[in-house]
Amino acid sequence: MAGQSPENTPAQTPAPRHDADAGRFILTVDGTDAVLDYHRDGNVMVITHTGVPSEIGGRGIAGQLVEAAFQHASQHKWKVRPECSYAAGWTKRHPAYLSLVE
Repeated sequence: MAGQSPENTPAQTPAPRHDADAGRFILTVDGTDAVLDYHRDGNVMVITHTGVPSEIGGRGIAGQLVEAAFQHASQHKWKVRPECSYAAGWTKRHPAYLSLVE
């Protein structure tokens, strides 16, 4: 918006990046990477790890990574197996995604 300085503009978290070759979603915040790792088992995305370093924790970053993974799986008509404890708990708190869970 015109007239606003960067100090008056709310900080925006970028969207997670998908590295399909590595089986990873990455979200860089303040120069630090948070990651979600997965592998494919046929048409199932198996989420194996979600990691957010403590220096950028407490901002909902892990949830953004899991949501990005679920949206990607949905777009490709895959099911999701959340083996990571964070992803499994996130799924229970977001029933809109339960239809994707294997």
